[in-house]
Amino acid sequence: MAGNPTPAPSGPITPSGAAVSRAPRQKLALAAMLFAVSMTFIDQTIVSIAAPSITDELGLSASGMQWVVNAYLLSLAAFFALGGRLSDLFGHRRIMLIGTLVFVISSVLCGCVPSGDLAVTWLIIFRSTQGLGAALMFPAALAVVIAVFPVERRGRALALFFGLSGALTAVGPLLGGWLTAWTWRSIFWVNVPVAVVAIVLTVLARIPESRRHERLDVVGAVLVAVGMGLSVLGFQQASSWGWGDVATWACVVGGLVVLVLFFGYERRTTHPLIDFEVFRDRAFTVDSLVLFFAMLAFVPVFFFSSVYAQVSLSASPNQAALFLLYFFIGFAIASQWGGKILDKRGARPAMKIGCALGAVGFYLWAQKLTDLSMHDQWPYAAMAGAGIGFLLAPASTDAVNRSIGASYGEVTGITQTIRNYAAAIGMAVFSTVLAHVSTDKITATLQARGLSQAEAEATAGKVAEAVTGHPDGQGPSGDGPVAEALRGAGDAIRMDFAEANQWVFYGMSIALAVAFLCALAHPGTRVTEKVPED
Repeated sequence: MAGNPTPAPSGPITPSGAAVSRAPRQKLALAAMLFAVSMTFIDQTIVSIAAPSITDELGLSASGMQWVVNAYLLSLAAFFALGGRLSDLFGHRRIMLIGTLVFVISSVLCGCVPSGDLAVTWLIIFRSTQGLGAALMFPAALAVVIAVFPVERRGRALALFFGLSGALTAVGPLLGGWLTAWTWRSIFWVNVPVAVVAIVLTVLARIPESRRHERLDVVGAVLVAVGMGLSVLGFQQASSWGWGDVATWACVVGGLVVLVLFFGYERRTTHPLIDFEVFRDRAFTVDSLVLFFAMLAFVPVFFFSSVYAQVSLSASPNQAALFLLYFFIGFAIASQWGGKILDKRGARPAMKIGCALGAVGFYLWAQKLTDLSMHDQWPYAAMAGAGIGFLLAPASTDAVNRSIGASYGEVTGITQTIRNYAAAIGMAVFSTVLAHVSTDKITATLQARGLSQAEAEATAGKVAEAVTGHPDGQGPSGDGPVAEALRGAGDAIRMDFAEANQWVFYGMSIALAVAFLCALAHPGTRVTEKVPED
C-alpha cells in the first residue's frame, strides 16, 4: 500500500495501567460507529418504501424518482475511495464526525424539499450530498473499529459491525412504512436523533487519533468519480434513452475509458488514491468479486420487492415493509452463523454457503412472485436473505484483514467502492429490465382489451411507471376507451408487473450464482498474524 502506514494499536486503547477502562471504551466506540453507519444502511431502503408517496405529492416521474434513489448509491460509489483516503490523511475520528454532519444536514434538507419544478433537482442534489457524507463516514467508522480492537479480537468485532449494520437495513422498510403514514418527509428527519447519539458516543469513547503525512491524490479522486458517474448514468438512462441510443453507450463506454485512465494514473503516482497492489492477494480479489456480484442483488432487492408488493399485491407501505422483514429474518440469523464459520474455518466456506443459498433462494422466490401472495413467498425471501447474511460479513471482514500492516481507510474505501458501485449498477440494469418487460406485457394486455397498438403502447409506458404512486394499476383517469380498458385491466396489469419482476429476481439469482463461482477460487487461507507493536 502507499506510504508507510502507522500501525493500528493492538494493545489497550487506554493509558498504560488503565486496563479497567479498556472494555467500556471499546464498546462505546463500536456502539458509536454502529449508530453512525446505521443511518447509511437505513437510507438505502427507507426511500424505496416512501417512493409512491413522494412521487404522488411532488409529481415526480418514474425516472425522476429512480434518480432520487440512485443518486445516493451513485454518490456512495463515486466518493468511497476518497472517504477512505481522507480518513487516513486527517484522522478516522475527525472524518467520521465530518461525514456524520454532512449526512444529517443533507437529510434535513431532503425533508424540506419544496413542491414544484425544483423538487426533483433539490432531492437529487441533497441525496447526492447524503451519499457524500456516508462515503466519508463509513470507511472512517470501520477504521475506528479496527484501530480500537486488537487483531485477536477483531474478527468478532468486525463480524458484529458488518452483521448488525447490515441487519439495520431492515429498520428502513419498517420505519419507512410507519413514518410514511404520517409524512414521507419524516423518513429524512429521523436521522437527526440517530446522528446526535452517534456524535455523543464518539466523544465519550475518547477514540485515539492518527494521521498519515501524505498528499491527497486529487486527480485520482476526480477521475474515479467521473468514471463511475458516467458509466452508471449510461446504465440508468438506458431505460429512457434506449440501449440503441448513442448517448447511452457514450456514457457507458466513456465512463469505462475514464476508469481505465484512472487505473493507469494510479499505477504511476507516488501517493495513489487506490494502491492496486492489494489485488495481488488472490483472497482479497476473490472477496471483492463476491461482494460485487452479491451487491448487484442486495441493495436493489429492497426497491424492487417493495414496489412489487405495492403494485402487484396492492400492499400498503406498512405491509410492504413487513414483506421485506421476511428477507431480514433470514439475513439476521445467517449473519451470526456466517461470523462463527469465519472465526473457525475462514471466509471461504461461509461465502460458498451464502452464494449457493442466495442463488437458490432468489430463483425460488422469482417463481412464486406470480402467486400474488405474501404468505406463499416468505420461505424463499428468507432463504435469499440468509444467503446474503452468510456471505456479507465474512467476505467484508476477510478483505479488511488482508490489509493488516497497511492503510485500513484505504482498503475499506476500495471494498466499499466496489460494493456500492455494484449496487448502483444493479439498480440501473434491473430498472431497465423491469421497465421494458412491464411495458411489453402491459401493451399486450391492453391490446387484448380493445385498444389500438398506438394507444396501448402510449398507455403502457405510463402504467409501467409503477413507482408513481398508483399501485392499483389504473393509471390515467377519465372517460374514453383508454380509461375504460384500464379500469377493467387492473388485475391483469398486476400480474403483468409480477411477471416482469420475475426477470429481475432471476437476474439476482444469476448474480449470486456467479459469486459462488468466484468463491470457489478463494485460497481458503486465514489471517492470524498480529499487528506489529510500536
